[in-house]
Amino acid sequence: MKSQDIRSTFLNFFKEKSHLVLPSAPMVTKDDPTLMFVNSGMAPFKEYFLGNGTPKKSRITDSQKCLRVSGKHNDLEEVGYDTYHHTLFEMLGNWSFGDYFKKEAIAWAWELLTVVYKIDKDILYVTVFEGSNDEDNLSLDTEAYDLWKQFISEDRILKGNKKDNFWEMGEQGPCGPCSEIHVDIRSAEEKAKVDGKTLINEDHPQVVEIWNLVFMQYNRKADGSLENLPNKHIDTGMGFERLCMVLQGVQSNYDTDVFTPIIREIEAVTNTKYGSNEKQDIATRVISDHVRAVAFSIADGQLPSNTGAGYVIRRILRRALRYGFTFLDKKEPFLFRLVDVLSKKMGSAFPELKAQKQLIENVIKEEETSFLRTLDQGLILLDGIISASKSKEISGEKVFELYDTFGFPIDLTALILSEKGYTLDEKGFQEELQKQKNRSRAASEMSTEDWTILKDDAIEEFVGYDTLTSNVNLTRYRKVTSKKDGEMYQLVFNLTPFYPEGGGQVGDKGYLEDNHGDVIYILDTKKENNVIIHFTKNLPKHLNEPLKAVVDEKQRHRTECNHTATHLLHQALREVLGTHVEQKGSAVHSKSLRFDFSHFSKLTVEELRDVENFVNARITGKLPLEEKRNIPMQQAIDEGAMALFGEKYGDTVRAIKFGKSVELCGGTHVKNTSDIWHFKIKSESAVAAGIRRIEAITNDAVKDFYFENNRALFEIKDLLNNTKEPVKAVQKLQDENASLQKQIEQLLKDKAQNLSGEIKNQLQEINGVQFLATKVDLDANGIKNLAFAIGKEYQNLFLLFATAPSKDKAMLTCYISKELANERGYDAGKVVRELGKLIHGGGGGQNFFATAGGRNPGGIPKALEKAKDYLK
Repeated sequence: MKSQDIRSTFLNFFKEKSHLVLPSAPMVTKDDPTLMFVNSGMAPFKEYFLGNGTPKKSRITDSQKCLRVSGKHNDLEEVGYDTYHHTLFEMLGNWSFGDYFKKEAIAWAWELLTVVYKIDKDILYVTVFEGSNDEDNLSLDTEAYDLWKQFISEDRILKGNKKDNFWEMGEQGPCGPCSEIHVDIRSAEEKAKVDGKTLINEDHPQVVEIWNLVFMQYNRKADGSLENLPNKHIDTGMGFERLCMVLQGVQSNYDTDVFTPIIREIEAVTNTKYGSNEKQDIATRVISDHVRAVAFSIADGQLPSNTGAGYVIRRILRRALRYGFTFLDKKEPFLFRLVDVLSKKMGSAFPELKAQKQLIENVIKEEETSFLRTLDQGLILLDGIISASKSKEISGEKVFELYDTFGFPIDLTALILSEKGYTLDEKGFQEELQKQKNRSRAASEMSTEDWTILKDDAIEEFVGYDTLTSNVNLTRYRKVTSKKDGEMYQLVFNLTPFYPEGGGQVGDKGYLEDNHGDVIYILDTKKENNVIIHFTKNLPKHLNEPLKAVVDEKQRHRTECNHTATHLLHQALREVLGTHVEQKGSAVHSKSLRFDFSHFSKLTVEELRDVENFVNARITGKLPLEEKRNIPMQQAIDEGAMALFGEKYGDTVRAIKFGKSVELCGGTHVKNTSDIWHFKIKSESAVAAGIRRIEAITNDAVKDFYFENNRALFEIKDLLNNTKEPVKAVQKLQDENASLQKQIEQLLKDKAQNLSGEIKNQLQEINGVQFLATKVDLDANGIKNLAFAIGKEYQNLFLLFATAPSKDKAMLTCYISKELANERGYDAGKVVRELGKLIHGGGGGQNFFATAGGRNPGGIPKALEKAKDYLK
């Protein structure tokens, strides 16, 4: 059975059981601060389990893209070394929100596996929660146990502990017992030797869990206690890749048709054969898994970067690349070449792969090229660490610096050290790594109390499109404590004019005022699992009395100007550059806007001018806002609205129109484009291969910009004796400066030539080497020219020059004839690194020429004196 058929069979089975089939949600989360990525099938439905929203239907089924690479659910280090862990995986699931419960979930799971998929029931085991004797004091899940007895013999029903058979969303929130279904695909001979039940949850590669049925019936409170949920829910998750392994009769997920096309392409690209070498096989599995994770993340809008979720994606990509570099001998970009086969294999189920294929290839190739440069630089730095080491064991602190600052992989470092006869202080490295983790954990540590419910009002209405002031009632609040912000309170109201951060737009600020004249300030507004949360430092004094909520009007207006400008900018870019341009991200604040878009090259001055003029023409055109709320998604698309990849849209949407610019958008906007006043591009730059970024300003910020430029112009004119033509005056100064610079360069050249004779007269012969260590009064370029000029006349030259350009600056330059360096093993780089310590600095270079800089000119005499020691 092919993987596409396995997926469609699952979805159709539950469709026939009255489930609504939904497409996979984007893997990158937007309004859940507790998650970077969707890491389980239930994550997109958290708001329904928490009671913060109502699903389209009480029965749902889907195949959800998931990524597990950080936090509690982290499978990264197992990937490639076993046959069934992955970073990205599909989770097939069926969901009941207050509808059916254990009876139906268990019966349908058995029917699908044994009747529809025809899996031999004699290779299946199930587990149920055995209960716990801890503070929860939970008893055996006898209901699930008795239901399973109808389908499978009791000797195949195992009682599992809390770790394996009690599922929790997190430290707080909905949870409940679960029932896992395991499969034993070992040979008959192996089964005869060892009973399968003894291998359940023991990480055996052929005895694995394929489906987990979670019975969501409790809520975990902040104090650790459990309370019953008002409604019981079903949350199931089946590993698609593992299911394919079972149904296709193979012993590894990587032997299924989910992975084999990618593995064949890796074989072709790297000229290796999968199955012939263990280390190469691990590398091939790592690469085939990781390229999927990276490609899907980029398709969903998350580009590699140095922070947050982007850093996670960059880390996965670099892990794949270094396995190729180390074990498959690939020293040039190659991962991007795997995207084509991935797109062909999975594009029908996930059309975003096909639509974003070129972008994915470009971004991956650029990242590969960049990291290979990092590896080259790291190799040079590692050579320096080895040269400076007085021991055969390399300092863990030094290696950690190479890992942390320069991104050089620790496993590659260990491999290179081993090849050179050195060892790594693994304990020291791990200590430094743990220190970093502790710092990071302390910085992000947070404690969250339970919600205090004041009014049972599940409906929270946003009224901020129409008003900036509302009378509101506080319905719930909780205290959150973090090292970063200290004590904060999160407030929820029955309605609110405060816009929560989303769609790139910053959250509103403002204040609350009670009937007694007391005021507290709203510092930020965010959305979490469909709830609008307001952040304050203080609680209202009178919790049960009405409050007046007021949004900061000036900040909101400036933000609206910038947000509307992004829509006009998007339209302008597509008009000027072409319809291939698509929005890839935005940040809208009160002071400025940032807009990322797909385009293959840097914009010319003329293109930037045309884009700016296009936007300003729409501003002066006084285009009114045409807004349609809660219209069907298809209607909005039919009317020309653009839907963005990586965004999750509902059945009904909000369409924003200014002239011919039509976009789906939940943000706030000006009533007329004339409110923007003016649009000014500040910069245009690259974000990644095929992704450009424009930063711009509007309204008051443009006025400030022109005011500052005008002030600067008057100051320049004043310096130029109030000339009427400042540009010509500056050009004249530049020409004069260039002419004087040439004269200085010639004087320095003449000075170096004069010095050359003096230097040659001062050379001493020591052990067959022409040696001199002296201080000279030249710049860096002059010293280099002097050294190489003298070097042309000698094949046994060893020079060390020092100079002090200022009272807190010193420089050392070492030149050694190449013949001498090769014959005697002298190394100019090592010389300047060691002597550089005397001037409180360091440096490096090649074995025949190297420089070091420092901040202690007082150390120059000692450095010159010690140079002679290298000839002994």
